[in-house]
Amino acid sequence: MSRLCKIVPERCIACGLCALYAPEIFDYDDNGVVLFLQEPEAYQQFIAVKDQEDVIKAYKQCPVRAILLEK
Repeated sequence: MSRLCKIVPERCIACGLCALYAPEIFDYDDNGVVLFLQEPEAYQQFIAVKDQEDVIKAYKQCPVRAILLEK
C-alpha cells in the first residue's frame, strides 16, 4: 500500500539528506529547498511501496521535519 508523503519547504534548511537517502523521490530547487523530483510543484505525493524504505530513512534523518509521512 502506498503512503502519503508531504513536504514543508518552509522548514527545509537545505541539508541535503532527503535526496541522499531517497534520490528517486526528492530533489531541490535553486536555493537547495526540498521538492518532489517527479512533481516539483506538489507539496504531497503518494509513495510507491518500492520507494517507501528510502523515504522513511529520509524522513527519520530530516533534522527539521520538513518531510511528513502518513499511513
